[in-house]
Amino acid sequence: MIEIGRAKRAQQVYGFDDIAIVPTRRTRSPQDVRLNWNIDALTFEFPIVAAPMDSVMSPATAIAFGQMGGLGVLNLEGLWTRYEDPEPILDELAEISDAVAATERMQQVYAEPVKAELITERMNQIRDAGVPVAGALSPQRAQEFASVVERAGVDFFVIRGTTVSAEHVSANEEPLNLKEFIRKLDVPVIVGGCATYQAALHLMRTGAAGVLVGFGGAATGRTRHVLGVEVPMASAVADVAAARRDYMDESGGRYVHVIADGALGRSGDIAKAIACGADACMVSTPLARAEEAPGRGWHWGPEAWHGTLPRGERVRMGRVGSLEEIVLGPSHTPDGTMNLVGALRKAMGTTGYTEVKEFQRVEIVVHA
Repeated sequence: MIEIGRAKRAQQVYGFDDIAIVPTRRTRSPQDVRLNWNIDALTFEFPIVAAPMDSVMSPATAIAFGQMGGLGVLNLEGLWTRYEDPEPILDELAEISDAVAATERMQQVYAEPVKAELITERMNQIRDAGVPVAGALSPQRAQEFASVVERAGVDFFVIRGTTVSAEHVSANEEPLNLKEFIRKLDVPVIVGGCATYQAALHLMRTGAAGVLVGFGGAATGRTRHVLGVEVPMASAVADVAAARRDYMDESGGRYVHVIADGALGRSGDIAKAIACGADACMVSTPLARAEEAPGRGWHWGPEAWHGTLPRGERVRMGRVGSLEEIVLGPSHTPDGTMNLVGALRKAMGTTGYTEVKEFQRVEIVVHA
Protein backbone atom coordinates (compact mmCIF):
# COMPACT_ATOMS: atom_id res chain seq x y z
CA MET A 1 0.00 0.00 0.00
CA ILE A 2 1.13 3.53 -0.80
CA GLU A 3 0.19 6.68 1.09
CA ILE A 4 -1.14 9.33 -1.28
CA GLY A 5 -1.98 11.70 1.58
CA ARG A 6 -2.55 11.56 5.31
CA ALA A 7 -6.12 10.33 4.90
CA LYS A 8 -5.73 7.91 2.00
CA ARG A 9 -3.73 4.82 1.14
CA ALA A 10 -3.80 3.03 -2.20
CA GLN A 11 -2.61 -0.25 -3.65
CA GLN A 12 0.07 -0.27 -6.33
CA VAL A 13 -1.41 -1.82 -9.50
CA TYR A 14 -0.16 -2.62 -13.00
CA GLY A 15 -1.40 -2.59 -16.56
CA PHE A 16 -0.20 -4.79 -19.39
CA ASP A 17 2.27 -2.11 -20.50
CA ASP A 18 3.89 -2.30 -17.06
CA ILE A 19 4.80 -6.00 -17.24
CA ALA A 20 6.73 -8.37 -19.48
CA ILE A 21 6.91 -12.15 -19.92
CA VAL A 22 10.22 -13.76 -19.00
CA PRO A 23 11.75 -16.39 -21.32
CA THR A 24 12.64 -19.73 -19.75
CA ARG A 25 15.61 -22.05 -20.29
CA ARG A 26 13.62 -24.11 -22.81
CA THR A 27 12.01 -23.09 -26.10
CA ARG A 28 9.64 -25.08 -28.27
CA SER A 29 8.49 -25.00 -31.85
CA PRO A 30 5.28 -22.96 -32.24
CA GLN A 31 3.86 -25.92 -34.19
CA ASP A 32 3.94 -27.97 -30.97
CA VAL A 33 1.81 -25.45 -29.07
CA ARG A 34 -1.86 -26.34 -28.47
CA LEU A 35 -4.19 -23.39 -27.98
CA ASN A 36 -7.44 -25.30 -27.45
CA TRP A 37 -9.86 -23.71 -25.00
CA ASN A 38 -12.51 -25.91 -23.38
CA ILE A 39 -15.48 -24.22 -21.70
CA ASP A 40 -18.67 -26.01 -20.73
CA ALA A 41 -19.21 -28.70 -23.40
CA LEU A 42 -17.46 -26.87 -26.24
CA THR A 43 -13.87 -26.76 -27.44
CA PHE A 44 -12.45 -23.83 -29.39
CA GLU A 45 -9.30 -23.79 -31.50
CA PHE A 46 -7.90 -20.76 -29.66
CA PRO A 47 -8.75 -18.79 -26.50
CA ILE A 48 -10.02 -15.62 -28.18
CA VAL A 49 -13.60 -14.36 -27.99
CA ALA A 50 -14.83 -11.65 -30.37
CA ALA A 51 -16.44 -8.86 -28.35
CA PRO A 52 -20.15 -8.01 -28.73
CA MET A 53 -19.75 -4.58 -30.33
CA ASP A 54 -21.57 -3.37 -33.42
CA SER A 55 -18.31 -2.18 -34.94
CA VAL A 56 -16.84 -5.69 -34.61
CA MET A 57 -19.54 -8.37 -34.77
CA SER A 58 -22.37 -8.78 -37.24
CA PRO A 59 -24.05 -12.12 -37.85
CA ALA A 60 -21.72 -12.58 -40.83
CA THR A 61 -18.51 -11.82 -38.91
CA ALA A 62 -19.68 -13.94 -35.95
CA ILE A 63 -20.10 -16.84 -38.37
CA ALA A 64 -16.71 -16.22 -39.99
CA PHE A 65 -15.01 -16.01 -36.60
CA GLY A 66 -16.70 -19.23 -35.49
CA GLN A 67 -15.60 -21.02 -38.64
CA MET A 68 -12.00 -20.09 -37.83
CA GLY A 69 -12.36 -21.81 -34.48
CA GLY A 70 -13.22 -18.97 -32.09
CA LEU A 71 -16.35 -17.71 -30.35
CA GLY A 72 -18.05 -14.64 -31.78
CA VAL A 73 -20.56 -12.86 -29.54
CA LEU A 74 -23.34 -10.72 -31.04
CA ASN A 75 -24.60 -7.64 -29.21
CA LEU A 76 -28.33 -8.33 -28.76
CA GLU A 77 -29.00 -4.67 -28.00
CA GLY A 78 -27.20 -3.45 -31.09
CA LEU A 79 -28.29 -2.33 -34.52
CA TRP A 80 -28.73 -5.91 -35.72
CA THR A 81 -31.63 -6.46 -33.29
CA ARG A 82 -33.16 -3.01 -33.72
CA TYR A 83 -33.30 -2.86 -37.53
CA GLU A 84 -34.12 -5.45 -40.19
CA ASP A 85 -31.32 -4.04 -42.34
CA PRO A 86 -28.80 -1.88 -40.41
CA GLU A 87 -26.32 -1.66 -43.29
CA PRO A 88 -27.52 1.81 -44.48
CA ILE A 89 -27.18 3.12 -40.92
CA LEU A 90 -23.65 1.73 -40.65
CA ASP A 91 -22.81 3.37 -43.99
CA GLU A 92 -24.20 6.68 -42.71
CA LEU A 93 -22.24 6.53 -39.45
CA ALA A 94 -19.03 5.80 -41.36
CA GLU A 95 -19.43 9.10 -43.22
CA ILE A 96 -19.65 11.21 -40.03
CA SER A 97 -16.23 12.39 -38.90
CA ASP A 98 -17.24 14.93 -36.25
CA ALA A 99 -17.23 13.27 -32.82
CA VAL A 100 -20.15 15.25 -31.37
CA ALA A 101 -22.30 14.75 -34.46
CA ALA A 102 -21.50 11.03 -34.44
CA THR A 103 -22.51 10.69 -30.78
CA GLU A 104 -25.78 12.53 -31.36
CA ARG A 105 -26.60 10.39 -34.40
CA MET A 106 -25.78 7.17 -32.54
CA GLN A 107 -28.06 8.22 -29.68
CA GLN A 108 -30.84 8.67 -32.23
CA VAL A 109 -30.43 5.37 -34.09
CA TYR A 110 -29.98 3.34 -30.90
CA ALA A 111 -33.22 4.79 -29.52
CA GLU A 112 -35.07 2.34 -31.79
CA PRO A 113 -36.46 -0.49 -29.60
CA VAL A 114 -34.84 -3.91 -29.53
CA LYS A 115 -37.10 -6.44 -31.25
CA ALA A 116 -37.44 -9.96 -29.86
CA GLU A 117 -38.09 -11.45 -33.29
CA LEU A 118 -34.80 -10.04 -34.59
CA ILE A 119 -32.90 -11.58 -31.67
CA THR A 120 -34.34 -14.95 -32.66
CA GLU A 121 -33.62 -14.39 -36.34
CA ARG A 122 -29.98 -13.39 -35.80
CA MET A 123 -29.28 -16.28 -33.42
CA ASN A 124 -30.87 -18.73 -35.86
CA GLN A 125 -28.76 -17.33 -38.69
CA ILE A 126 -25.55 -18.00 -36.77
CA ARG A 127 -26.65 -21.45 -35.57
CA ASP A 128 -27.70 -22.48 -39.09
CA ALA A 129 -24.11 -21.83 -40.20
CA GLY A 130 -22.96 -24.61 -37.87
CA VAL A 131 -20.90 -22.52 -35.44
CA PRO A 132 -21.35 -21.88 -31.70
CA VAL A 133 -23.93 -19.21 -30.88
CA ALA A 134 -23.45 -16.53 -28.25
CA GLY A 135 -25.41 -13.35 -27.58
CA ALA A 136 -24.83 -10.53 -25.12
CA LEU A 137 -27.21 -8.36 -23.14
CA SER A 138 -26.60 -5.71 -20.53
CA PRO A 139 -27.70 -6.46 -16.95
CA GLN A 140 -30.50 -3.93 -17.41
CA ARG A 141 -32.05 -5.88 -20.33
CA ALA A 142 -31.07 -9.44 -19.41
CA GLN A 143 -34.29 -10.28 -17.59
CA GLU A 144 -36.47 -8.71 -20.28
CA PHE A 145 -35.10 -10.85 -23.12
CA ALA A 146 -33.78 -13.90 -21.26
CA SER A 147 -36.55 -16.22 -22.40
CA VAL A 148 -36.11 -15.08 -26.02
CA VAL A 149 -32.37 -15.75 -25.91
CA GLU A 150 -32.82 -19.12 -24.22
CA ARG A 151 -35.44 -20.27 -26.73
CA ALA A 152 -33.12 -19.24 -29.56
CA GLY A 153 -30.82 -22.09 -28.48
CA VAL A 154 -27.66 -20.13 -27.71
CA ASP A 155 -24.57 -21.96 -26.52
CA PHE A 156 -23.58 -19.05 -24.25
CA PHE A 157 -25.55 -16.20 -22.73
CA VAL A 158 -23.24 -13.25 -22.06
CA ILE A 159 -24.26 -10.58 -19.54
CA ARG A 160 -21.81 -7.74 -20.12
CA GLY A 161 -21.65 -4.29 -18.61
CA THR A 162 -19.10 -1.71 -17.54
CA THR A 163 -19.27 -3.01 -13.98
CA VAL A 164 -21.51 -5.95 -13.07
CA SER A 165 -22.08 -6.97 -9.48
CA ALA A 166 -23.89 -9.90 -7.92
CA GLU A 167 -25.59 -7.48 -5.52
CA HIS A 168 -27.01 -4.44 -7.33
CA VAL A 169 -29.07 -2.32 -4.92
CA SER A 170 -31.77 0.09 -6.06
CA ALA A 171 -34.48 1.98 -4.20
CA ASN A 172 -36.46 2.62 -7.40
CA GLU A 173 -36.44 -0.65 -9.35
CA GLU A 174 -36.30 -4.39 -8.84
CA PRO A 175 -32.63 -5.31 -9.29
CA LEU A 176 -31.41 -8.35 -11.21
CA ASN A 177 -30.61 -11.15 -8.78
CA LEU A 178 -27.83 -12.83 -10.74
CA LYS A 179 -27.67 -15.98 -8.64
CA GLU A 180 -31.39 -16.63 -8.97
CA PHE A 181 -31.40 -15.56 -12.62
CA ILE A 182 -28.55 -17.86 -13.66
CA ARG A 183 -29.96 -20.81 -11.72
CA LYS A 184 -33.18 -20.65 -13.75
CA LEU A 185 -31.41 -20.62 -17.11
CA ASP A 186 -30.68 -23.81 -19.00
CA VAL A 187 -27.66 -22.29 -20.74
CA PRO A 188 -24.14 -21.41 -19.51
CA VAL A 189 -23.68 -17.75 -18.61
CA ILE A 190 -20.58 -15.57 -18.95
CA VAL A 191 -20.87 -12.42 -16.85
CA GLY A 192 -18.87 -9.25 -16.20
CA GLY A 193 -17.07 -6.96 -16.06
CA CYS A 194 -15.40 -7.00 -12.73
CA ALA A 195 -11.93 -5.96 -11.66
CA THR A 196 -11.42 -7.01 -8.04
CA TYR A 197 -10.98 -10.24 -6.10
CA GLN A 198 -14.11 -9.79 -4.01
CA ALA A 199 -16.39 -8.78 -6.89
CA ALA A 200 -15.17 -11.77 -8.94
CA LEU A 201 -15.74 -14.16 -6.06
CA HIS A 202 -19.34 -12.96 -5.73
CA LEU A 203 -19.92 -13.41 -9.49
CA MET A 204 -18.46 -16.92 -9.38
CA ARG A 205 -20.88 -17.82 -6.59
CA THR A 206 -23.82 -17.00 -8.87
CA GLY A 207 -23.10 -20.11 -10.95
CA ALA A 208 -21.56 -18.34 -13.94
CA ALA A 209 -19.45 -20.45 -16.30
CA GLY A 210 -17.09 -17.54 -16.96
CA VAL A 211 -16.28 -14.11 -15.56
CA LEU A 212 -15.24 -11.13 -17.69
CA VAL A 213 -12.40 -9.08 -16.21
CA GLY A 214 -12.18 -5.40 -17.06
CA PHE A 215 -14.42 -2.77 -18.55
CA GLY A 216 -14.19 -3.85 -22.21
CA GLY A 217 -13.24 -1.92 -25.33
CA ALA A 218 -10.18 0.00 -24.08
CA ALA A 219 -9.80 1.97 -27.31
CA THR A 220 -13.39 3.15 -27.16
CA GLY A 221 -14.04 3.32 -23.43
CA ARG A 222 -13.67 6.57 -21.52
CA THR A 223 -15.05 5.36 -18.21
CA ARG A 224 -11.86 6.55 -16.51
CA HIS A 225 -12.37 10.09 -17.82
CA VAL A 226 -16.12 10.34 -17.20
CA LEU A 227 -16.55 8.34 -13.98
CA GLY A 228 -12.99 8.11 -12.68
CA VAL A 229 -13.34 4.32 -12.52
CA GLU A 230 -10.50 2.09 -13.72
CA VAL A 231 -8.36 -0.85 -12.58
CA PRO A 232 -5.25 -1.62 -14.67
CA MET A 233 -5.70 -4.99 -16.33
CA ALA A 234 -2.61 -6.95 -15.27
CA SER A 235 -3.50 -6.52 -11.60
CA ALA A 236 -7.20 -7.08 -12.25
CA VAL A 237 -6.67 -10.38 -14.09
CA ALA A 238 -4.24 -11.64 -11.44
CA ASP A 239 -6.69 -10.78 -8.64
CA VAL A 240 -9.60 -12.51 -10.38
CA ALA A 241 -7.41 -15.55 -11.10
CA ALA A 242 -6.77 -15.72 -7.35
CA ALA A 243 -10.54 -15.60 -6.77
CA ARG A 244 -10.94 -18.51 -9.22
CA ARG A 245 -8.41 -20.55 -7.24
CA ASP A 246 -10.07 -19.81 -3.90
CA TYR A 247 -13.54 -20.45 -5.31
CA MET A 248 -12.41 -23.87 -6.53
CA ASP A 249 -11.47 -24.73 -2.93
CA GLU A 250 -14.70 -23.26 -1.60
CA SER A 251 -16.96 -25.04 -4.11
CA GLY A 252 -15.24 -28.41 -4.07
CA GLY A 253 -13.59 -28.09 -7.47
CA ARG A 254 -15.93 -26.03 -9.65
CA TYR A 255 -13.85 -24.16 -12.25
CA VAL A 256 -14.96 -20.74 -13.48
CA HIS A 257 -13.21 -19.38 -16.56
CA VAL A 258 -11.50 -16.01 -16.33
CA ILE A 259 -11.82 -13.99 -19.54
CA ALA A 260 -9.83 -10.75 -19.90
CA ASP A 261 -11.96 -8.02 -21.47
CA GLY A 262 -10.14 -4.74 -22.08
CA ALA A 263 -6.74 -3.22 -22.93
CA LEU A 264 -6.12 -5.96 -25.51
CA GLY A 265 -5.14 -3.86 -28.49
CA ARG A 266 -2.17 -5.97 -29.58
CA SER A 267 -1.21 -9.62 -29.65
CA GLY A 268 1.33 -9.15 -26.87
CA ASP A 269 -1.46 -7.98 -24.57
CA ILE A 270 -3.30 -11.27 -25.15
CA ALA A 271 -0.20 -13.24 -24.18
CA LYS A 272 0.27 -11.09 -21.06
CA ALA A 273 -3.37 -11.53 -20.04
CA ILE A 274 -3.02 -15.31 -20.13
CA ALA A 275 0.32 -15.06 -18.32
CA CYS A 276 -1.52 -13.20 -15.54
CA GLY A 277 -4.04 -16.04 -15.25
CA ALA A 278 -6.73 -15.54 -17.89
CA ASP A 279 -8.20 -18.59 -19.62
CA ALA A 280 -9.25 -16.57 -22.67
CA CYS A 281 -9.44 -13.00 -23.96
CA MET A 282 -12.40 -11.03 -25.29
CA VAL A 283 -10.94 -8.94 -28.11
CA SER A 284 -12.42 -5.97 -29.96
CA THR A 285 -9.92 -3.34 -31.14
CA PRO A 286 -7.82 -5.53 -33.49
CA LEU A 287 -10.94 -7.09 -35.01
CA ALA A 288 -12.45 -3.65 -35.69
CA ARG A 289 -9.63 -3.15 -38.21
CA ALA A 290 -10.81 -6.03 -40.39
CA GLU A 291 -12.07 -5.31 -43.88
CA GLU A 292 -15.28 -7.22 -43.06
CA ALA A 293 -15.88 -5.41 -39.74
CA PRO A 294 -19.32 -3.74 -39.77
CA GLY A 295 -17.86 -0.50 -38.35
CA ARG A 296 -16.25 0.31 -41.72
CA GLY A 297 -12.95 1.21 -40.04
CA TRP A 298 -14.58 2.90 -37.02
CA HIS A 299 -14.87 1.37 -33.56
CA TRP A 300 -17.31 2.04 -30.72
CA GLY A 301 -18.79 0.33 -27.71
CA PRO A 302 -22.26 0.44 -26.11
CA GLU A 303 -21.22 3.23 -23.73
CA ALA A 304 -20.69 5.54 -26.72
CA TRP A 305 -24.41 5.84 -27.46
CA HIS A 306 -25.77 6.02 -23.91
CA GLY A 307 -28.84 8.25 -23.99
CA THR A 308 -27.88 10.55 -21.11
CA LEU A 309 -24.20 9.96 -20.25
CA PRO A 310 -22.05 8.78 -23.17
CA ARG A 311 -18.68 7.71 -21.82
CA GLY A 312 -16.98 6.33 -24.82
CA GLU A 313 -16.10 7.70 -28.19
CA ARG A 314 -16.13 6.36 -31.67
CA VAL A 315 -12.52 5.87 -32.76
CA ARG A 316 -11.14 5.82 -36.28
CA MET A 317 -9.19 2.56 -36.60
CA GLY A 318 -8.74 2.13 -40.33
CA ARG A 319 -8.46 -1.26 -41.99
CA VAL A 320 -5.35 -3.41 -42.07
CA GLY A 321 -6.49 -6.68 -43.64
CA SER A 322 -9.08 -9.41 -43.70
CA LEU A 323 -10.59 -10.89 -40.55
CA GLU A 324 -8.74 -14.13 -41.25
CA GLU A 325 -5.40 -12.33 -41.56
CA ILE A 326 -5.97 -10.48 -38.29
CA VAL A 327 -6.88 -13.67 -36.44
CA LEU A 328 -4.83 -16.38 -38.16
CA GLY A 329 -2.36 -14.47 -40.34
CA PRO A 330 -0.27 -13.95 -42.26
CA SER A 331 0.52 -10.54 -40.80
CA HIS A 332 1.55 -7.59 -42.96
CA THR A 333 2.29 -5.26 -40.04
CA PRO A 334 5.03 -5.45 -37.38
CA ASP A 335 2.98 -3.90 -34.55
CA GLY A 336 1.01 -6.84 -33.11
CA THR A 337 -2.33 -5.98 -34.71
CA MET A 338 -2.46 -9.02 -37.03
CA ASN A 339 -2.06 -12.81 -36.69
CA LEU A 340 -3.20 -12.79 -33.06
CA VAL A 341 -3.27 -16.59 -32.86
CA GLY A 342 0.17 -16.98 -34.41
CA ALA A 343 1.64 -14.44 -32.01
CA LEU A 344 0.22 -16.24 -28.97
CA ARG A 345 1.55 -19.52 -30.31
CA LYS A 346 4.97 -17.93 -30.81
CA ALA A 347 4.99 -16.38 -27.30
CA MET A 348 4.22 -19.74 -25.74
CA GLY A 349 6.82 -21.54 -27.83
CA THR A 350 9.44 -18.91 -27.01
CA THR A 351 8.90 -19.50 -23.29
CA GLY A 352 8.74 -23.29 -23.60
CA TYR A 353 5.03 -23.89 -22.99
CA THR A 354 2.70 -26.05 -25.08
CA GLU A 355 -0.58 -25.67 -23.14
CA VAL A 356 -2.49 -22.51 -22.24
CA LYS A 357 -3.07 -23.67 -18.65
CA GLU A 358 0.67 -24.17 -18.22
CA PHE A 359 1.42 -20.74 -19.70
CA GLN A 360 -0.56 -19.15 -16.86
CA ARG A 361 2.39 -20.04 -14.64
CA VAL A 362 5.03 -18.27 -16.74
CA GLU A 363 7.26 -15.80 -14.89
CA ILE A 364 6.57 -12.10 -15.41
CA VAL A 365 8.49 -8.99 -14.42
CA VAL A 366 7.50 -5.38 -13.77
CA HIS A 367 9.20 -2.54 -15.63
CA ALA A 368 11.08 -0.20 -13.30
